[in-house]
Amino acid sequence: MVDVDLSQSPFNLLDEQGRERVRNGIDLAYFDQGETLLDAGQPGEFVFLVYKGEVAELDSSKQDSNARIGHYTAGDLFGAIAILNGTSRYRFKAEQESLCYLLPKALFQQLRDDYPAFAEFFQQRLAQKARQLTEQRTQSGVHMAGFMLARVEDCMRAPLLVAADTSIAGAAHTLNDSHADSLLVNAGQGFGMVTKTDLLNALVIQELPQQQPVVDIANFTLITARRDQYLFEALVAMTRHKVARVVVIENDAAVGVVELTDVLSYFSSRSHVVSLQIEQAASLEELIDASARTPELIQALMAQGVKLRFVMSLLAALNERIIAKAWHFTIDTRQQDNSCLIVMGSEGRGEQILKTDQDNGLILPNDAHWPGCAQAMNEFTEVLIRLGYPPCPGNIMVSNPDWTGDTSRWRKRVARWADTRDGDSLMNLAILLDAKAVAGDPRLLDEVKEGLFERCAKDDLLLSHFARAALHFSTPLTLFGSLKKPQHGIDIKKGGIFPIVHGVRALALKERITATSTLERLDQLAAGGHLEEGAAEDLGEALSLFTELRLKQQLERLEQPVAEKDDTNRVVVQQLSSLERDLLREALHIVKEFKQRLSQRFHLEY
Repeated sequence: MVDVDLSQSPFNLLDEQGRERVRNGIDLAYFDQGETLLDAGQPGEFVFLVYKGEVAELDSSKQDSNARIGHYTAGDLFGAIAILNGTSRYRFKAEQESLCYLLPKALFQQLRDDYPAFAEFFQQRLAQKARQLTEQRTQSGVHMAGFMLARVEDCMRAPLLVAADTSIAGAAHTLNDSHADSLLVNAGQGFGMVTKTDLLNALVIQELPQQQPVVDIANFTLITARRDQYLFEALVAMTRHKVARVVVIENDAAVGVVELTDVLSYFSSRSHVVSLQIEQAASLEELIDASARTPELIQALMAQGVKLRFVMSLLAALNERIIAKAWHFTIDTRQQDNSCLIVMGSEGRGEQILKTDQDNGLILPNDAHWPGCAQAMNEFTEVLIRLGYPPCPGNIMVSNPDWTGDTSRWRKRVARWADTRDGDSLMNLAILLDAKAVAGDPRLLDEVKEGLFERCAKDDLLLSHFARAALHFSTPLTLFGSLKKPQHGIDIKKGGIFPIVHGVRALALKERITATSTLERLDQLAAGGHLEEGAAEDLGEALSLFTELRLKQQLERLEQPVAEKDDTNRVVVQQLSSLERDLLREALHIVKEFKQRLSQRFHLEY
């Protein structure tokens, strides 16, 4: 029996009996430097697990400089695809003296037949492997949160429906008898909602007659959800739209209502109270206290295995509410609705996790009159600093007059940046393209964005200059296709995150896609036929993996003094598990292929 570590994927998908079969069935073989372990066209007879040494994967149809497409070191596995396909497509050659465990074909096939999860591992794409990594972490001691899998239908109440001609008094009696907080009015062509507060205001404040139809006080602007959506998404929607309930719609019929109190009760984790504290903050000091708890919320969500996309969505919604409430507390009421506060960069895309530097601006209508605007913006910048948002090193903030102005001034800036096309101008266009309105009148931003698309979307030369930045940083893969392993780690932001974010941003600009989130842009690019669905999914999973690895570094250094913090964008490959290294290598190859696609799409090779 061979002593071999079988704690990593895919062998952790076997039970102890299965692992024992592996130990009894494998051999350890030595290969000299330059020796071929498996040749192209050769039938697959073994699955190879590298114990020591390095093995190169070579495509013999390509020239020497491009022949190396893969690289395997200790803990890596290859040869399974050759068994599944009958023959090997590539040549595997020892780069140095190597020791490999050999798992015979017959035993490999038996394990595939007896363990479906083990069999599925060898046919997975990046998205599926990433999900497996989450499950593996869960099995190793982190409990999967109930809300990770909970659906809207798990927490919805049956709808309380009344006809449109029901009187206000009748509706009040219906609510009282059912012990509910809201009801739906069926108006024929849609549903309206009436809450206990609406009834109280109608009878006491507005002094409406009790016999007036309840449809007259119903709110027909509803936030809706599907019963099969994740419950977590419903919480994000409630946070973003500042509502306490969503209506569940199926086949144009109201089939349920989800109340905020029920959702918070279902989650039953004190960290989720953060969203409630932010919403209920009645002063700037209370908002600062609630905002300071967001790192605690992030740590709780990540520890419980919540999918990163959900975490980003919730944190984006919470940050929007924090900034919007800070605007409400700081800015004169007369100016709040006659302006538009925008956030840009990762805040605008909704892809920040921990609080990032301020990237914001102010858009005013052309007829605006705000004498003390500059002073108010300086005060607001200081408020955001108190809330934990550091000043922007590039001074992209409302306190900088270059990032404030009426719509005409903003459109002139866009035209100037588009004409100049230098590095700063192109990056300013990129930053503005990610802008999202968080307070005030969002139509002002829509007007500026429309001008941006009109000026830039059809300018092929500008788009080529714009997209080129995605190729600026090299992908941290060696000439042999393996991960670079510098002692100080690889820069995951430059090598992985930025090429995807900016490349997708360039495609979104070309196709006039207004979504700001990279994941939403990928969905819309795929839906519009501008990107293959599989490629969009893999890019999304790669981005999530890079972001999660980066977040892990940030959380580990959260309590350290600033002077002791290393660059949190750097990931030390040697500290990753075998599966994490496998995923990272595959994700970086996806980035490399995407950059080649961008080069062709925007003619960057010229």
